[in-house]
Amino acid sequence: MRLSETCIQRPVFAIVMTLLLVLFGILNFLRLPVREYPDIKPPIVSVRTVYPGASVSVLEADVTTPLEDALSGIQGLRTISSASRAEVSSITMEFELGRDLDGAT
Repeated sequence: MRLSETCIQRPVFAIVMTLLLVLFGILNFLRLPVREYPDIKPPIVSVRTVYPGASVSVLEADVTTPLEDALSGIQGLRTISSASRAEVSSITMEFELGRDLDGAT
């Protein structure tokens, strides 16, 4: 007997087999590893400086801006951002993927 004849003569069997195939496919699809969207965390370095008693404008002019200028020349640097508050300055640098942070000069 051919498959088409079996499916025509036994439609319940054909439906059950189809549902089993679909269920098997869905279960295996959910267990497949996803390589196209890996969990990638870019290399990030944060620099935090404390200047006791300094106002925001003094900290920005004397610490944050010179540090940003010096750090912006590092090879492989993608973005640099900074924030200054009273007595505290923080600079965050994001590097290109695969950049060795130990050798970042």
